[in-house]
Amino acid sequence: MAKQLDYHTIRQIFGRFEAAEAEPKGELNHVNVYTLVVAVALSAQATDAGVNKATEKLFQIADTPQKMLDLGEEGLIEHIKTIGLYRNKAKNVIKLSKILVDDYGGVVPNSRAALQSLPGVGRKTANVVLNMWWHFPAQAVDTHIFRVGNRSGIAVGKDVDAVERAIEDHIPADFQLHAHHWLILHGRYHCKARKPQCGTCLIRDLCLFEEKEL
Repeated sequence: MAKQLDYHTIRQIFGRFEAAEAEPKGELNHVNVYTLVVAVALSAQATDAGVNKATEKLFQIADTPQKMLDLGEEGLIEHIKTIGLYRNKAKNVIKLSKILVDDYGGVVPNSRAALQSLPGVGRKTANVVLNMWWHFPAQAVDTHIFRVGNRSGIAVGKDVDAVERAIEDHIPADFQLHAHHWLILHGRYHCKARKPQCGTCLIRDLCLFEEKEL
């Protein structure tokens, strides 16, 4: 495991990320906060591209909890059966839609605890929604962020919770809002699991990764 980078180096790294892309965006398509919750819940162990393909027509007809309940579980399955674990995900989407209608008047709550109480919504999903919709500096640590954080020394931790805390503790406040998107995109397109693109990496001179392929 890499050592934790110091404050000044981390400032340099995120300054470069910001200069390259000042307003990084999540890649899951959605039309409102409810469809964002559904899209993120569907994206577990699936690619964003695969989820977007499945939800393109779904969100045209079911963009509220009540419309999703009207569509029903079998109707939902027809749209998402190309996504892994689709039966279990369909059950969760229907359950969370019913809870939103019955307990929240069809409105998605904006506290982490309330979001995490919904079926199929874990801490990572809740953090994505809080960050993308309400612009709260929540850090959703996925496999990309876990890898980049530990490889580079930006946010070192033995598990996702430790890396989440490391991001909150070590990344300067002015970069917190977009931190998880910069890290995800860097991991997805540059600091890849098997063949990291170290030769063209924006932060190669600042990163602590010992197996750089320059």
